[in-house]
Amino acid sequence: MTLSYVVTGGGRGIGRAIVERLLSRRHAVVVIERDEEALAWVSGQLTVVAGDAGSDQVTEHAADRAQEVGMLAGWVNNAAVFQDASLDSDDAERVLDLIDANLRPAVIGCRTAVRRFLAAGTGGSIVNISSHQARRAVPGALPYSTAKAAIEGLTRALAVEHGRHGIRVNAVAPGTVATERFADYMSALSPEAAMSVEHDIAALHPLGRAATADEIAAAVEFLLSADGGFINGATVPVDGGRAALGLDPEARLA
Repeated sequence: MTLSYVVTGGGRGIGRAIVERLLSRRHAVVVIERDEEALAWVSGQLTVVAGDAGSDQVTEHAADRAQEVGMLAGWVNNAAVFQDASLDSDDAERVLDLIDANLRPAVIGCRTAVRRFLAAGTGGSIVNISSHQARRAVPGALPYSTAKAAIEGLTRALAVEHGRHGIRVNAVAPGTVATERFADYMSALSPEAAMSVEHDIAALHPLGRAATADEIAAAVEFLLSADGGFINGATVPVDGGRAALGLDPEARLA
């Protein structure tokens, strides 16, 4: 039987790595992506639903497409918005809007997945992409940190509510990841500034480097699979030991 999966924000970065890994296992994958330019790499193996992952209509359509091609076995809530705002300099409404932009897609995605799993009676696995910032905030990223902390709470609550139905809900919390976005940021810096950032990243992560997107995708794939079948309600740090070390990213690094 063909297993199908839905991945939100699957056009680039961690999302793309998750999609490519699932496709390599010959699973059917439906991607929700609002940035059509991010899907230039897509081949005929993939089903694309263009739109906002925070829309019920979009997620329901994606679930329909996934169930047309196989048994819906998993859902990955990866879509995120990287914009900063502060309570001392921005309107409260802007801060709340940015929290909503990151939290809503996870809530809507979980809602659609849970309802489909319950209706099918098959169980299934949901993986929410969190961040090391959910536990240790980075100055200047209040909306993102707040939303990711809420997503980890959502993960635990759903795991408790629906575990008896065979629905597992977990989260992965990456540290710094060498995505295209990170590469663009680094390329815009002077050589001296880029070297300083690389030094800081090495100091923040005991493994001495940023993760690759595929290393995050590997953890997601494990949680989706039967091999992770007794993991439920967990947030797995895939951060090279960054959370264990717990350095303040704004502190002077030796």
